[in-house]
Amino acid sequence: MSIDPGCLPGRWLHSHEEDTDDEMVFRAAASGYEFPRSRGRAELDLGADGSYGGSVPGPADKPQREAGGGWALEDGNKLVLPDRTLEITAAQGDVLRVRKRPG
Repeated sequence: MSIDPGCLPGRWLHSHEEDTDDEMVFRAAASGYEFPRSRGRAELDLGADGSYGGSVPGPADKPQREAGGGWALEDGNKLVLPDRTLEITAAQGDVLRVRKRPG
């Protein structure tokens, strides 16, 4: 499967309520989707220029920024970030699905 890299730039929020046993779901922050209340959400911020910034829920539910850097799409569906590689299973409209890490 090959993903169009042009559909990836933007700010993506983890919609953990929609996760399945083997996939994580992210929604485009600009989509207008009304997320249920949550104690925090992971974020992927993929710049059109290849820059990366992200955050994870931290202590006291305040977002904790991850180290910045760059992102790339390799092998058609591998989203390579500074600290990990995510296998994209679908990128349709305002929804991004990635395979959960084994274990």
